Amino acid sequence: MDYLSFQNWTFPVPIRYGPGRIKELSEICQIKGIKKPLVVTDNGSRNLKFIENILNDLDDHQLKPGLFSNISPNPRDTEILEGKLNFNKGGYDGIIAIGGGSGMDGGKAISLVANNDYDIWDFEWEKKPPEINEENKFPPLICIPTTAGTGAETESSAMVTDTKLFVKWCIAHPQQKPIEVILDPELTLELPKNLTAWTGVDALVHAIEAYVIDDFHPLCDASAIEGLRLIYPNLQIVYNDPSNLEARGKMLVGSCLAGISFLKGLGFVHAISHMVGAEFDTQHGLTNAIVLPSVLKYNQHVMDKKIPIMSEAMGLKKNDFEYFYNSICNLLGPT
Repeated sequence: MDYLSFQNWTFPVPIRYGPGRIKELSEICQIKGIKKPLVVTDNGSRNLKFIENILNDLDDHQLKPGLFSNISPNPRDTEILEGKLNFNKGGYDGIIAIGGGSGMDGGKAISLVANNDYDIWDFEWEKKPPEINEENKFPPLICIPTTAGTGAETESSAMVTDTKLFVKWCIAHPQQKPIEVILDPELTLELPKNLTAWTGVDALVHAIEAYVIDDFHPLCDASAIEGLRLIYPNLQIVYNDPSNLEARGKMLVGSCLAGISFLKGLGFVHAISHMVGAEFDTQHGLTNAIVLPSVLKYNQHVMDKKIPIMSEAMGLKKNDFEYFYNSICNLLGPT
């Protein structure tokens, strides 16, 4: 497999993969009829060079971009509503969600509420989806991950903190899908080591939890196993050799696949991590890493039949639970 070449995929949404493909963003906007996009990212990314380059390139193509970056590591409902006001006041006609999980969740959440008067929690995952028609249709959404971790670039679902209850809710709508995704591993080259590790663990947990869930979903299972095959060996490589573009590419594809797989569902690691993040504003991947070993031990009795297939995908020498567990703990580092 050539992870340094350009690839175009259509599953589950149009995806452009390859080093340097961020340069195609302006072309995508023009093809899709977006004339004034709002770039949404997190407050930790707003001053990074690639954000400046994107804004300049969009401006050079007469696309009149704006920037909204008041998004916390755990996006809050108040920030999403501020973003909606920014979108409406600026007369924008599309959203480019770029960054790690928080930046993309912020952009996706703003896209859900931008053109309608619904309350943000009307889009909560378990509720009946609000009615959307031509009069209040969603703005076109482009997603660009800059970490190999969240994997949430192919869906509109976003985790948002309820600042009144201090819990996280998942909001989404079945009619809102990204019109295009750019997977450019060059955007992950400058990622600090700690964020490379933490976001990579998030992707690893997505694949493990989605595969272990006892439900019949072969499409998600296949995505989870291929995600594991790419993430487990390459996470250590990109941590030790951040400039390894091929390994960065494998991590980015693996993260995307793991993100697709959790449409099947997730488990206790994320259930705990999301609530901890909502209460204490912790980094999501790091929280996952802390919680993961205890949850694996707790779930051992329901994981035994799944361990051999996961172990084979990860390239482990043995396929029993203890070896699997110890391999994961060794990857996470000293306890």
